[in-house]
Amino acid sequence: MKRALFSVSDKTGVVEFAGALVSLGWEIIATGGTMKLLQDSGLKVINISEVTGFPEICDGRVKTLHPKVHGALLGRRDLESHRRQLQENGIEYIDLVCVNLYPFRQTISKPDVTMEDAIENIDIGGPSMLRSAAKNWKDVTVVCNPDDYSTVIEEIKSTGNTTPETRLKLSAKAYTHTAEYDMMIATYMRKQAGLNEKLFLEYDLKQTLRYGENPHQQAKFYASMEKVPYSLATAEQLNGKELSYNNIQDANAALNIVREFDEPFCVGLKHMNPCGAAIGKDVVEAWQKTFEADKVSIFGGIVATNREINKEAAELMKPVFLEIIMAPSFSAEALEVLCTKKNLRLLKVDMNKDTASHTQYVSMNGGLLVQDQDLTTKTVLPEMCVTETKPQDADMADLDFAWHIVKHVKSNAIVVVKNGMTLGVGAGQMNRIGSAEIALKEAAAAFAAKGEDVKKAGLIMASDGFFPFDDCVSLAAEYGVKAIVQPGGSIRDNDSIVKANEHGIAMLFTGMRHFKH
Repeated sequence: MKRALFSVSDKTGVVEFAGALVSLGWEIIATGGTMKLLQDSGLKVINISEVTGFPEICDGRVKTLHPKVHGALLGRRDLESHRRQLQENGIEYIDLVCVNLYPFRQTISKPDVTMEDAIENIDIGGPSMLRSAAKNWKDVTVVCNPDDYSTVIEEIKSTGNTTPETRLKLSAKAYTHTAEYDMMIATYMRKQAGLNEKLFLEYDLKQTLRYGENPHQQAKFYASMEKVPYSLATAEQLNGKELSYNNIQDANAALNIVREFDEPFCVGLKHMNPCGAAIGKDVVEAWQKTFEADKVSIFGGIVATNREINKEAAELMKPVFLEIIMAPSFSAEALEVLCTKKNLRLLKVDMNKDTASHTQYVSMNGGLLVQDQDLTTKTVLPEMCVTETKPQDADMADLDFAWHIVKHVKSNAIVVVKNGMTLGVGAGQMNRIGSAEIALKEAAAAFAAKGEDVKKAGLIMASDGFFPFDDCVSLAAEYGVKAIVQPGGSIRDNDSIVKANEHGIAMLFTGMRHFKH
């Protein structure tokens, strides 16, 4: 008679799985809570102590660490010497192990967890049984995931045993399970001990992509085990074809901008940079201002908003060629409008604010850069002003808006805004004056198209880094900029302050830089 050993923390489907094995003539051995559950369900179960001849000790810490368990798992059926040794020592083979491990991840995720609680949820016997069974996969079936129960039962029903191909796959899954588990424990214990010379990362394959940045590059999308807001890894796709590598990069950049704002906000994005962004009284106005900010660049772009897309907003977006629309939700009427465009990707994204700090990883040749994600943005306040000319109360909202946008533009970055709406974006130039020229010329063209003089508009300008020279201030004055917000910190800050005073421009220093490479 074949024997199966059960010891699971995740008891999903375990009664049905064990019951199916019993109906097929198997004996069931079990430990602790698993044994009680199976017995309470009417199944005949052998206590692990009956097999080992030794009681569970140390509050259950020691129960399966015994030669009659591991000999039964590791003994090779094809070696006469192994068979003889097991027989001499009264050890019966165990043909299947169903084990999953103590909930260490769930334990350390609790906000009030103590180190004592964490330690008690480090499984010892479970990983040992999994590794023993997985090592002897040619003879032993090892199951650690309830998703595999049905496959195992079907094969045993069909042939009396699992196939070698299935046992090999299950072995690999078991080693993956123990590797992930050990990595979690190592990471936790190293943090407690203050060690940081190793970095362990755990990601699951979410999607194999058609290609990477270009068609000749292969690519995959892996999701972190940590669930965080503003994440494509947990977004629900409601319409459209699969996301591409570039889609995911751009969409992630858009979500990072959206998380800056609490008021109704919308952003249009192309190639990792905002081409238009605006706040409004509602999602409709925010979208209209975003679209008006740059009708050309938004073609084929990505849109994200922090408010539900309603029917009116959907009808305004529909005529525009967009790759992706992201929102915390879509009304049923909006979906009816937008889902008629079969290729348009609609993503419902968790946009609940959190205060946790998140880590950013960037790969490089032969290495990995790690930093805290840039989630802190100062509110721009009147007392940050360093010039004789002071900002008007009416300009403070635009200064703060521009400052929250410019941090998400590739450095060197200059953003020009007015009335809660971007009018010009200068991104990624090799010198700051080049970015300023792009942004200011865009703004001027927008006013010229309406037959208006940009110099009378009273533009607001933001820079992600300090001005190394006063040339950006001089250029801003030519376009009638009335207030500038920047980090400050240049050895030539006074030159820019003097130039701003000459032109009656208010300039504010935040004291915080927001480079984005």
